[in-house]
Amino acid sequence: MAIELDNSFTVPVPPEQAWDVLLDVERIAPCMPGASVTAVEGDQIEGQVKVKLGPLSLTYKGTAKFTDKDEANHKIAIEATGKETRGAGTASANVQATLTPGEAAGSTLVAIHTSLNVTGRPAQFGRSLLPEVSGKLIAQFASNLEALIAADSPAAGATETPEGSGTADDSSGEAATVAAKPAAPVVKQEESLNAFKFVVIPVLKRVIPVAAVGAAIAIVIRRLIGKKKS
Repeated sequence: MAIELDNSFTVPVPPEQAWDVLLDVERIAPCMPGASVTAVEGDQIEGQVKVKLGPLSLTYKGTAKFTDKDEANHKIAIEATGKETRGAGTASANVQATLTPGEAAGSTLVAIHTSLNVTGRPAQFGRSLLPEVSGKLIAQFASNLEALIAADSPAAGATETPEGSGTADDSSGEAATVAAKPAAPVVKQEESLNAFKFVVIPVLKRVIPVAAVGAAIAIVIRRLIGKKKS
């Protein structure tokens, strides 16, 4: 099943800084639920993604490579392929990402277009659900990425030693400045992508209202039939 997906998110740094962050694949991989990088060689990355749907657990292993890095225009192109470790299902994707200045000063809008093709059990999720799943995944990735970037920013409470107030041992002042910066928060990495909350719950939200309307109509029809019989 082939599908085209469009997603976007915003990070609180300018495009030049966001470019460097997004190219550091090993560092940002934990921001994506269930994803991990096992090896990086040049522009090629090896890794895996774990997906869980109730009792069903899937692990995809594969490779991704940068096919284009246009730093002047802040555009990235990636080709990725993967295969189930315990099944015949496959997944492939061509991803194009473009970085542009965001609406807020000093922010970056990352627009992503993905051409995705999946076979096997995940294809049963249906064409209508994959955009919703991808959108929620991107939102969670963006939230984790923002926390990671915030961890790199200088702490608001960090202060510099006033000029002329240092002692003979300036290293103590430097140590105090470093100590003033709190430890960077760790991005919480989910062991696997729990597709239940991305797939089943949205389906239930759609089905339950429809079922409720259907039940109400059935009750009205029964009452009308009962009145006619009486």
